[in-house]
Amino acid sequence: MTQVDRFRTLGLLGGMSWESTAVYYRLINQGVAARGGGLHSAPLLLHSLDFAGVAAAQAAGDWAGLGAQLGAAAAGLVRAGAGAVLIATNTMHRLAAEVQAAAGVPLLHIGDATGAALRAAGVKRAGLLGTRFTMEDVSVLRGRLAAHHGIETLVPGDAARTEVHRVIYEELCRGRLEGPSRERYAGIIDDLRRDGAEVVILGCTEIGLLIGAADSTLPVFDTTQLHAAMAVDWICS
Repeated sequence: MTQVDRFRTLGLLGGMSWESTAVYYRLINQGVAARGGGLHSAPLLLHSLDFAGVAAAQAAGDWAGLGAQLGAAAAGLVRAGAGAVLIATNTMHRLAAEVQAAAGVPLLHIGDATGAALRAAGVKRAGLLGTRFTMEDVSVLRGRLAAHHGIETLVPGDAARTEVHRVIYEELCRGRLEGPSRERYAGIIDDLRRDGAEVVILGCTEIGLLIGAADSTLPVFDTTQLHAAMAVDWICS
């Protein structure tokens, strides 16, 4: 049996930012190699967007324009042979419905990957770090976790949300991993623990570059890792 016969082709919408898309690419290929053995790797199609334009549209609130852009990109991946699509970023799952409608194939939702892991661990109340969009807009991740998985999410206070967002866009998306920012994130996680969070969701695909289990007083659920594992399951099923 050849690799083409054995594995399904997945389309990735990436570049938002490329720092985390590179992690997705590595994790998915490692997972498929572990399943297939030998020289096997993942059949992936990647559309990598220019994040400068995406970030500017986010800041301007042009979600309709972004939905059209990502939908067209997803449809292109399907025309090229993708049997499902994955948005390699939490924030842009605000547009999951538009992307899936344009693609006409399954969309592997980051909220479902995260929610399944939280339910399996018996978690009911999770702290959430991410971009300001993800922390404040229930249509990105929080609503999906509540409606589909019964998970309540807690977010930091306004000043802490501002700092978490700033570090993502000004540091992590630019490949900068700063010790003082790691310490601030660790303090924010500990505040969420005191507020009643059982675990913390790293709800931005770049945060795992900065924070790991050793930095947190709460068990860590990294959405990038969970989403990549969902992708491996789909490719190999």
